[in-house]
Amino acid sequence: MHLAAPYRASGADLPFGSLTSGHGVAMEGYFWRLTDTVARRVVTALIGVQRSSLGPWALVGLGAHPGRFWRQGVLMDAQARPDGPGARAGAVFFGDDRRIVVDLAPDARLDVTLSDLKWWPRTRPFGGSSWFQLIPGLNQYWHPWLMGARADGTATVGDETWRLSDAQVYAEKNWGSGGFPTMWWWGQAQGFAEPHACVAFAGGEVSVGSIRTEITALVVRLPDGTLLRLGNPGTSPVRAMITDESWVLRGRSRCWQVELEGHAQMADALVLPVPLVEERRAAPGALEHLGATMSVRVRRRGRLVWEGTSRLAGLEHGGLERAAAEARRREP
Repeated sequence: MHLAAPYRASGADLPFGSLTSGHGVAMEGYFWRLTDTVARRVVTALIGVQRSSLGPWALVGLGAHPGRFWRQGVLMDAQARPDGPGARAGAVFFGDDRRIVVDLAPDARLDVTLSDLKWWPRTRPFGGSSWFQLIPGLNQYWHPWLMGARADGTATVGDETWRLSDAQVYAEKNWGSGGFPTMWWWGQAQGFAEPHACVAFAGGEVSVGSIRTEITALVVRLPDGTLLRLGNPGTSPVRAMITDESWVLRGRSRCWQVELEGHAQMADALVLPVPLVEERRAAPGALEHLGATMSVRVRRRGRLVWEGTSRLAGLEHGGLERAAAEARRREP
């Protein structure tokens, strides 16, 4: 066990490792997305636990759709859970696999309990990053550990209090040795006609030392519970064509083919922050849509097995320079 500790501290994990537990790297981010299909609402909660040379600190945020609602905070009190998914920042933010509590301001609060969790299969040796999780020191790893659940509770969004009942839940963790990559793309959707369907993808520039490459991982949980993960170079490549308003992915393996198309209007994007680890502050880093459109088609050996469309999808295009320029453009 003591031999594995330095290995995990590099960000890497052995097969069947505890991917969701704290690694102790420069940045560990936890993200939850709640989709209320009946009320056509989405609530997101995030916390990033950073370890700078001066000590740990947290970036926390709460977003909601409709309304392009976003609130954020930076706190010098942060801890990632050492034995499972989750993190906290003082009395402002707590989230794990059972409950999420956020109290950023009187008009930005969330308190929900989670049940009926659809975990990433524990029988799989690798997580969302596949065998890349074995490589120490990557700038970014990704794991969508919760591909479905139910949330019940309340969210205070501006001057409204929303009652969340049986909202669909997705959760993920991303972590790495150098904060966020220079560019990335991401998406997630529930809210399909089939309530058990869940889709997520994450891509960008992955690096270790002077070695750099672009990778996109695509995960689909079919309505019957079958989980697909594409994105390994050579065996299951995913081709991504991304703009600020369009996300088009094509993935294939020996048996499966997945086509994904996402669309959103630039004017509807939120400018979200990313942490600058050593500066202990947040900066504009991503353009994110909380209520976008995503269509997905899945074929097995050429035969269509599922297709669906969600109009409550999350779509993101990240990059410090792009987001900073958009933030300046929106300044009054």
